[in-house]
Amino acid sequence: MRRNQGCNHLDHHLARRQFLAGAAGAMGLGLLGSPATAEKIKGQHKRVLQIYLQGGVSQLESWDPKPGTEHGGPFRAIPTSVPGMHISELLPYTAKQMHLLSIVRSINLKTNDHRQGRLFMEKGRRAGEYPYVGSIASKYLAPANSELPGYIHISTRGLTDSTSAFLGAQHGQLKFEGVKPPKNLAVPKGLDETADARRVQLREQFNQQFRVGRPKSLTESFDASFQQAAKLMGRKELFEKAPDPKDLERYGKHDFGRNCLLARALLENNATCVKVTHHGYDSHAENFNFHLEQLGEFDKTFAMLVDDLHQRGLLESTLVMVYSEFGRTPKINVRYGRDHWGTAWSIALGGCGIQPGAIIGTTNEKGTAVADREVDAGHLFHTYLQALGIDSTNDHDIAGRSIPIGDPTAQPIKELLS
Repeated sequence: MRRNQGCNHLDHHLARRQFLAGAAGAMGLGLLGSPATAEKIKGQHKRVLQIYLQGGVSQLESWDPKPGTEHGGPFRAIPTSVPGMHISELLPYTAKQMHLLSIVRSINLKTNDHRQGRLFMEKGRRAGEYPYVGSIASKYLAPANSELPGYIHISTRGLTDSTSAFLGAQHGQLKFEGVKPPKNLAVPKGLDETADARRVQLREQFNQQFRVGRPKSLTESFDASFQQAAKLMGRKELFEKAPDPKDLERYGKHDFGRNCLLARALLENNATCVKVTHHGYDSHAENFNFHLEQLGEFDKTFAMLVDDLHQRGLLESTLVMVYSEFGRTPKINVRYGRDHWGTAWSIALGGCGIQPGAIIGTTNEKGTAVADREVDAGHLFHTYLQALGIDSTNDHDIAGRSIPIGDPTAQPIKELLS
C-alpha cells in the first residue's frame, strides 16, 4: 500500500509500515584551485565518498540522541569507539567505527525545504548556479588519464540534478540506476576494432562542423557524453563481475548493500567522487519505525564500507560524508512522525584531511536549537574542499571569470581539519 504523508514530494511515497508501538586549515596540504598550485598535490589522488540519506535523517535517532528528554523518543544512546562519544542505539555497527569519523552537531541551514536544503548542502551557497562538491572534485582532483568519469552517482530513483554549472558537462554527475550496468556498453556485434575506430573519426569530423557557430558549452556537452560512455565501455568488467557472496553477506543483499559494494569497487579503481543515495528518510509519520528499518539497513552496510576502506588503505585519501538536506523536528507530531528541521541537526564525516573522533558543536537539552559552534552548509563546503587539498578561498580556474570556489562569507571548520 502506498501513501503520501506530508508535503507531496516524490520520495514521500513510501511503503506503509505498522508503527512500532512501545519501541524499545588544511594543514600540511597543498591547496589546489589554480594551475600554479596544482603540482603540490600531483600524484596524490584524493577521492570523495558521499552517502546521501535522502529525505532528512533524524539527528535524534542517529548522531545526536537525547534519551529521556521531552522529544528524545524511545531509543537509547550507546557508547562508541571514541570515549565520551555516544550515538543512537540504531547504529551499533557504526558506533564501532566512530574512531575513524567525526560528528558536526550544530548545523543551522535556516530552511526546511527539500530542494533548498539539498542545493545548499551540495553547493555551499544559498542561491545561484554553482557546482556541486562532486563536480568540483571531478574538476580539480580527477587524473587527466582517468579511466572513469569524475563524478558518479549511484541511486535507484529520482533526483536528477544539474551539478556542474560553469565547470562544464564533463564534470557533471553520471547517474547509475543502482548496480545495473549502463546500456550499450559493448561495441555492436559485427563491428571490428578498425571499423569502430573509423566510426570515431567520422564522429569527430561531424563534431568539427557542428561546433561552427554554436556555443562552446553546447558542443562540450555532446563531447562529454561520448567521452563518459567511452570510458565506461573500457571498464565494463566493473559491472559484469558478480559480487563475492561473502561481501554480500557482510554488506546486505538489499539495494543499498549492493550499491555500496559497487561504490567500493569504483573507488578501488580510482574513481574520484562516488555518491550513493539511500532513499526514504522523510518520516512525517511513523518516525521511529521508519528509522528502525532504514538505519537497520544503513548501519551495517556503512560500517563495513568504512572498515573496508580503512583496511585497504583508501580511507586516508578518501573523504567520507554522510549527510541529508536537513534533519527532523524535535517535536513529535500527531502521526508519531518528525517533520522537516534545518535549524539544529547533524552530519558525520571522516577520512581524508579530517580529524577523527571529534564532535563539533552542541544542541540544547531538547535539541530545539544550536547551543554552541553554529555552522551552515557554507562552512561545511569549505571544510570538505580544504580537507581534500583544494583551496576553497581561491577562484575557479576559468579563463576570463573570477568566481570564488567557496562562499567568501563562510570559513572552514578549522578544528576538524587534520
